[in-house]
Amino acid sequence: MHSTGHASCADEDQDDTGPRPLADLKPAKVDLPKIERAVRDILIAVGEDPDREGLLKTPNRVARAYSELMAGLQDDPKRHLKTVFTEEYDEVVLLRDIEFHSLCEHHLLPFTGKAHVAYLPDGKVVGLSKLARLVEGFARRPQVQERLTTQIADALMEELAPIGAVCVIEATHTCMTMRGAKKHGSTMVTSALRGIFKENPSSRNEILSLIYSDGRRNRGG
Repeated sequence: MHSTGHASCADEDQDDTGPRPLADLKPAKVDLPKIERAVRDILIAVGEDPDREGLLKTPNRVARAYSELMAGLQDDPKRHLKTVFTEEYDEVVLLRDIEFHSLCEHHLLPFTGKAHVAYLPDGKVVGLSKLARLVEGFARRPQVQERLTTQIADALMEELAPIGAVCVIEATHTCMTMRGAKKHGSTMVTSALRGIFKENPSSRNEILSLIYSDGRRNRGG
């Protein structure tokens, strides 16, 4: 669906009385006044006037935004893998292109991308939506992409005890595209392979082929 209206992010916040939950996550319980004071201090430090009209509500908006962006800190993403179904299914389960948004813990700038999550069941399967929520829970916190990738794969191994599990993440980091090296268009790819996908080259090639079966270059190995 394409929007025909035009509104700034400030317009969207104008009538909010509180942060809206994102997906399955409730906003984190953060110290809103403390964040507001810190944002106001930052604005003053960079030479801005926090009392001018355009910035007057910015500290509160930022504080409420952080309560959403950090929602994963007060969530246990593994809880989504607790409800399982017993199925005699011995083929790969793969969910590709799970969109996520996270914050680089080094600069608190966003990195966004897609996660590809797969596992080879050993009698236990979960609903596909649970895989997406698993990614969301680990992403909504200060992160590094390497850790995010391993956390997802390890959670699958710990909770489902599958024959193997894989997580491949492709993401763009604004801490590198809008500052520092300023390398626009670059994508970081990380992979975590567990069980048979790490131990068996044939199985590893098969799962990476499935992940990139739409013709994308195989970058997860």
